This record gives sequence, structure tokens and C-alpha cells, in this order.
Amino acid sequence: MYFCWVNLGHRIFNFYINSSIHVSLAVVSLLAITGFYFKETVTFNLTTFVFFGSITGYNFVKYSGIAKLHWYGLTSSLKSIQLFSLVSFLLAIYFLFKLPFQVIFLALFSGILTVLYALPIFPKRRNLRAINGLKIYVIALVWCLITVFLPVVNADLPLDFAVIILGIQRFLFVFVLILPFEIRDLKYDDDALGTIPRRIGVKNTKYLGFVILFIIFLLEIITEGSGVQKFISTSLIVISTFLLLQFSSTNQKKYYASFFVEAIPIAWIVLLWVIMQLF
Repeated sequence: MYFCWVNLGHRIFNFYINSSIHVSLAVVSLLAITGFYFKETVTFNLTTFVFFGSITGYNFVKYSGIAKLHWYGLTSSLKSIQLFSLVSFLLAIYFLFKLPFQVIFLALFSGILTVLYALPIFPKRRNLRAINGLKIYVIALVWCLITVFLPVVNADLPLDFAVIILGIQRFLFVFVLILPFEIRDLKYDDDALGTIPRRIGVKNTKYLGFVILFIIFLLEIITEGSGVQKFISTSLIVISTFLLLQFSSTNQKKYYASFFVEAIPIAWIVLLWVIMQLF
């Protein structure tokens, strides 16, 4: 009986990771953090759209068979994931059209970037992912648009200095979060992808991540009215991200990047909530 429960738990956990629920919660967490920073409530319709839209986008890229990515732990649950993705897509569309037009426009632009990331519509049947060195920038840009500018536009806030700085921070933060994945996939990715670890090596990639995290910290210092909760949580997350990047390798454990690294944004919103209770 014990082994049956363990096996069931393992299957549920694999589905949770492989169906992109975990990474979608990470996206929603960053969305909520933006709402907290600007003291605006992130609406239910926007949160639900982003959650199901992220599941749809990630699963399309991973399992369309076009991107030719390397994924771990995928078993016969693929049909369940495809069905789950279809339901998520329909729900994402439903909640999308409950949002203001300008939000819909920005969301569709992000969706187009996601599609172009996977579909081979460029010369020599290439997609955005296959264009040398472009992969990491496209992903960071999409996350930035969805988790910073989408809630700002939805709340009808001005695109002022604070928003721009947060957008830069978020882009850089997601950029660093992707590095452990690029290190993990180094032995699988084609040379033509021109990933950062392949171009400058694993050691220099970690140095680069450290420099970027330090820039994020400096931007936090110069932000007017940052607030003690924001400053403390950002500092702790920067340190945590740095440590996870430092311990990443080409032979990292199965769930090191796909669970622990992607859990950083989730840990961030939890940490922020705890700090709010203390200060």
C-alpha cells in the first residue's frame, strides 16, 4: 500500500511539473509581486488568464514536436497533458476577452512571440529559438511583458520611471533564472543555438549571472520609495538565485532547474507576504 501511494505521489508530481503548472504558478507569482509593488490589486480575470495562458504557451512549445526540445520525465501522460493544455487554452481565451482592449493587444503580442519561438517560419525553417543566441532574450522579454507591463496596463497606470526600472529588473531576473536551464541543456543543445554557456563556458556564465544579479540589486537601491519589504525580499531572492546558479551544472539533478529554480518566484511572493506580516 505504501509503495502505491508513493507511486501515485510521484505520478502527480511529474504531471505537475510536465504540464507546466509549476512554471505557470511562478509567472503568476511575479504578476502578484508587481501588483504589490504598485499597490494595485491584480484582478481575478488577469490572474486566471495569465495562469492558463502560461500553461498553454509552455506546453505548446514543449510538446508541439516542432521545437525539438529535450524534456525529462515525460511518459505516457502526454495525452493527459495535451487534454489539459486544450482545456487551459479555452479557459485562457475565455478570460482574455474579459480584459480591456489594450491588455488583449499586449497579451496577443506576447502570444505571437511565443508562437514564433516554436514555429519554423523563418528562412531555413528556423524559429526564434533556433536563431543564434536569441532564445534567452525572447523568453525574458515575454515574461517581462506578462508580469510587469500587463498588470500595469490593466490597472491603467502610467509607464513612469518606476515601471521602466521594474521592467528592466524583471527582464534581467528572468534572464538569470534561465541560465541554470541552459547549463543543464548544454550537452543536448545544438551548437547553432549559440546559448550563453556554449559561447562563454559554464564558469563565465555563472560570473555573468552574478554581475546581472548585482545590477538588479543596484537598481533596487536607486528606486525611489522602494520600501523595506520590497528591499529585503529582493535582496534575499537575489542571494538565493545566485546560490542556485552557482550550484547548477550539466549533470544537475532531474528536478534541480525544473522545480527548485522555477520555484524562486513562488518563494518570492511567499517571502514578501511573510515580511509584510513582520513590518
